[in-house]
Amino acid sequence: MNDIAFPKPSMTAKDIFKDQIAATKNDEVTTFSLKAQMLDQGRTDTVLAATEDLSVRLKVYASGGENGLHAHVDEDHVFVILQGSAKFFGPDEEEVDLGANQGIMMPKGMLYRFYATSEDECLVMLRIGTPNFQKQAKQDRVDKDGNPMGGDSKENKTVPTVFKDGVFFGQ
Repeated sequence: MNDIAFPKPSMTAKDIFKDQIAATKNDEVTTFSLKAQMLDQGRTDTVLAATEDLSVRLKVYASGGENGLHAHVDEDHVFVILQGSAKFFGPDEEEVDLGANQGIMMPKGMLYRFYATSEDECLVMLRIGTPNFQKQAKQDRVDKDGNPMGGDSKENKTVPTVFKDGVFFGQ
């Protein structure tokens, strides 16, 4: 089983994916662990496995953590909640509440946003997407007006990450 190394703050998601893909050939099996450090504030996004056609990521959001309304123009993806709960919103503020062992699929081009609703625990989710970034448009993540929206941007409601000392999911 591979140990998960938390990404360096200076690394982008694309850098992490490149490292994972370089280490994994499409005809090899990849194993991974669902271990993640819990948070008092912010969010983390850890690549667990990736090929040119698929990515698997573990996402952790502190209670109340959220993101801005956006779409991925070239990527279908799924969220599976492992711990906590979240409220997902569509482009017209349609909403759905999800808890542990529930999931949602977002077809490419679907505008959505969500926030962590559990008060006493972090939101922990698997995010599975296809194709991987190499086959997507350079600006795959866009806002409601079609403008580029970085995952770690102010528009995406990014706040500094504060880890809980010694508290982990998956131990």
